[in-house]
Amino acid sequence: MELPRSFAGAPALPIDAVPTTVRAAALASRGSGEPVGGYLYDLAAAQTRATALVDALPGTATVCFAVKANSYPPLLAALAERIHGFEVASVSEARLAVAAALKAGTTPRLVASGPAKNPAMLAGLLGPEIPDGALTVNVESLLELHRLSRAAVAAGRHAPGREVPVALRVNPRTSPLRIEHTHGLTMGGLPSPFGIPEPEIPRVLRALGSLPGVRFSGFHLHAVSGNMDASRHADYVRGVVDWSVRTADEHGLHLRTIDVGGGLGIPFEPGPEFDVAAFGAALPDLGDVELVLEPGRWMTGPIGWYATEVVDVKHSYGEVFVVVRGGINHFQLPTSWEIRHNFAVLPVDDWPVGLPRPSAERVPVMVSGELCTPEDVLAREVTVESVRAGDLLIFPNAGAYGFEFAMPAFLGQPPAWRTALIRPDGPTLRPRPASRVDDLTNFR
Repeated sequence: MELPRSFAGAPALPIDAVPTTVRAAALASRGSGEPVGGYLYDLAAAQTRATALVDALPGTATVCFAVKANSYPPLLAALAERIHGFEVASVSEARLAVAAALKAGTTPRLVASGPAKNPAMLAGLLGPEIPDGALTVNVESLLELHRLSRAAVAAGRHAPGREVPVALRVNPRTSPLRIEHTHGLTMGGLPSPFGIPEPEIPRVLRALGSLPGVRFSGFHLHAVSGNMDASRHADYVRGVVDWSVRTADEHGLHLRTIDVGGGLGIPFEPGPEFDVAAFGAALPDLGDVELVLEPGRWMTGPIGWYATEVVDVKHSYGEVFVVVRGGINHFQLPTSWEIRHNFAVLPVDDWPVGLPRPSAERVPVMVSGELCTPEDVLAREVTVESVRAGDLLIFPNAGAYGFEFAMPAFLGQPPAWRTALIRPDGPTLRPRPASRVDDLTNFR
């Protein structure tokens, strides 16, 4: 088998790499009758990261967390206390964001993104559940702009002062935006379903100026993801600002917002963090122009862990398979990107008397899930000191694109649970084995 470069020859993490509060909560989740399989989130740590980013940025900057990264309602409510708003890509996410803001006692602020905003979605975003004036739409095509105009008129948003603010998402071609970056993905300047190709921008701007119910607010350029280099990311943002200011001036437009997306990375292997202080210090203060950032992974990736129980350990023709409670139906991220998403083994001594307990020591293993497909793999060629059936595997950096990015319907196995860590002086914690629908809407 040809292994992805990112998995080759990695040793498992030491258990000391997992905070004691996470270990205790994972162990406390045992005993429900189902093997362990779920997410643990440190909401206080998420607030700390949010505050650090907001404080590092210029005063004109706005932080809108990308709900697609983590839609856990208590987490959204915790973040709503520290940031300015949310980036949403569906009506469901918009409802979650509004509910979180209201629970936190803050004014809802939403930025709507996504390449396929159909008429029903646009109508929902302008419906009565979304407060008037809370929404800016990042428009991705001329057709979408026309659809938004019709939805705005139907919602009574055509009167002067009530138009829907629009930022055009641009797929740029100019060289200042095609920066090199580390450990990330380039998302601009290439053929893509995302955004409006730069040569088409003048035509779309002309339409925007003539259609009812919509008004120009600015530009949205999200052309890089997972960047670990703060200096180069600041260069990227300055390039976006220069392009946006120049383009608005060329068309005689009043520029209100510049949305640079997210793109701030986290280390999946030992190494320095993205330097938010240096990044913020290198950004310009834009005066009355709002600089919008949409962080997702950076904000919540490091504050989440996925815990799963080892159901079996199988030795098969010279290879060792650690079969766990939840695979890609719970946690698809590790096999989706070229990253080394490692794990630690948390030993569990309890074991039913009389049952054989398979194990493996000091060998490379493949971690596979419970689905009937060879694609259900969480890790390959990771060397463990010891692992037994009944032990727990804990994956760090699971707080973004974990639960939300999985494929829970295949085979109908129970979905992953999600829970918030309780500080040592708080009440006793037991994860709630909720359904996916309940998990998406419940603030407990």
